[in-house]
Amino acid sequence: MTACYWDSLTSPIGRITVEVNTLGELCAIRFPKAKSAGKRNPLRCRTAVEQLDEYFSGRRELFTLPLALNGTAFQTSVWQALCHIPYGQTISYRELATRIGNPRASRAVGSANGANPIPIVVPCHRVITSDQRLGGYAGGLDAKRKLLALEGAAPELF
Repeated sequence: MTACYWDSLTSPIGRITVEVNTLGELCAIRFPKAKSAGKRNPLRCRTAVEQLDEYFSGRRELFTLPLALNGTAFQTSVWQALCHIPYGQTISYRELATRIGNPRASRAVGSANGANPIPIVVPCHRVITSDQRLGGYAGGLDAKRKLLALEGAAPELF
């Protein structure tokens, strides 16, 4: 297992923790109350923290961070597809399943979304149900609403 370094920042959804590995790849974003492993190192996490601050202040729509997406082949395909959902837009779990070439895998896509280790940067909050409901979110539905509102997406969901 690769060593991990972390730092935290205050955001509109609470205090979040950013984790990077020794290669400088973002490997996790943790919501409030989640514990981080490794050693606190603001210098190693600086770029990720800066980009998240820019996102939360409305000055960044696209992240340019190296990512360490460690999961199954299916999870990784879902997480990579999430990165192609434009800022301020939402799609359904069914549409995401279709985009990865498995249109009957809506529930599995939902599970992969829930296992996303790098929320916000890998924007699983942009996926909603086919009937325009929020669905779930590891950080809680209030956090999902706030992230979508920040991006100006789906005002009918609020």
